Amino acid sequence: MMKSAQHRRHFLRSTGLALALPALPSLFRTTVAAQAAGMDVAETPLRLCYLYIPNGVNMEHWRPGSENGSLKLNRSTASLEPFLPDLRFVSGLTHQHAFAGKDGGGDHARANASFLTGARAYKTAGADIHLGVSADQIVAKKYNNLTRLRSLELSCDGVRQSGGCDSGYACAYQFNIAWADEKTPVAPESNPRLIFERLFGSGTHGERRDNFARRQASQLSMLDFLKDEVKQVNRQVGREDRAKLEEYFTGIRDIESRIEKAEQFGLPQDPNFTTPAGIPSSYGEHIRLNADVLALAFETDSTRVATYMFAHDGSNRAFKEINVGDGHHDLSHHKKDPERLEKIAKIDTFYCEQFAYFLGALKNRKDANGQSLLDSTMVVYGSGICDGDRHNHDDLPIIVAGGKAAGLKGGILHKVEDKTPMANLHLDLIHRMGLEIDSFGDSTGRLDVA
Repeated sequence: MMKSAQHRRHFLRSTGLALALPALPSLFRTTVAAQAAGMDVAETPLRLCYLYIPNGVNMEHWRPGSENGSLKLNRSTASLEPFLPDLRFVSGLTHQHAFAGKDGGGDHARANASFLTGARAYKTAGADIHLGVSADQIVAKKYNNLTRLRSLELSCDGVRQSGGCDSGYACAYQFNIAWADEKTPVAPESNPRLIFERLFGSGTHGERRDNFARRQASQLSMLDFLKDEVKQVNRQVGREDRAKLEEYFTGIRDIESRIEKAEQFGLPQDPNFTTPAGIPSSYGEHIRLNADVLALAFETDSTRVATYMFAHDGSNRAFKEINVGDGHHDLSHHKKDPERLEKIAKIDTFYCEQFAYFLGALKNRKDANGQSLLDSTMVVYGSGICDGDRHNHDDLPIIVAGGKAAGLKGGILHKVEDKTPMANLHLDLIHRMGLEIDSFGDSTGRLDVA
């Protein structure tokens, strides 16, 4: 067994294992004992995650109600019922900088750009982009030296960093929601394998690529490469920790097998709509596979900050797996047509089901202290547009989930004053992550969502 005063970081270094490990119960007990002795040791970490959906929603079927003082889910959000005690719907939030001004059209680009920055994008299709730092990156800077990855950015779209995309706005605005500073978007990764290898592989980008080729040639698991090191770790820990590690390694093998299965079929070719840029042929499986890798990143404390853009705003993806063959963006201009609105509601339901899957992935994984990852993770889910036909950026569809360890309560419909900047919510979550700043973006104060 390990010495009781040994820190998690020291233990990981001592194993020499080139693979992220979950938080182990024995190491958490060490932390508790150290705190009781007055030592300055970090508690189980808090995490912050933002999920983005495009093109607004059909509010008639999305907006929740209240029954006898309790939150009542609507048709499109019904799949979230198992997580009702962990959900807080926030209505009335606005991104004023996403509305059209003298810069004219481009609501989709502005929706993505302002969602996490609370800033107005400078209209250009050239290299002179200018926006603002995003909330996730402010938090990521604080934890930069505490985790292997400063932050993790995911998407199910390809990356477009140059050229014009929406009414004269640079593609960088529309395909990124994370910004390191006013001129630097943090590009997301859409390929589950590359995300996985970034977390659990080693070496430079070129070395990871070579490793990927070797693994495909041999069809060996990453755990097979590390068999001796895994045995070494098991020798150093007790029975309870070994059980935790076995559960964790089983999860890694499952994700690897799903990636390999998807790769066997290659990317689908369909002239009727743009092929998704990820590995799986199913969009739902693509979203869920990325979600599982993201949950592993939190479980291993590889990062504490993440953004996940299911699709960029303005996406015209078709949803044939739910029998919606029309493009999402085309449908969003519904002109109150009942058939189009019904299809939008089906898409909203699909996205909420993926959200529920991710919440389940967090709920089913435990921190070393036995609480679920969902309790220690604040998850914001929503869009930068309310109604796609109106292109309005007020009364946004926003859900805050999890975060009990940060003082958040669920089962609540939280109505705020109309036109309240969404930056006020960001400011509150930034504070809950341990940063005392006075303002953020176009905030007018801190919105207390506890």
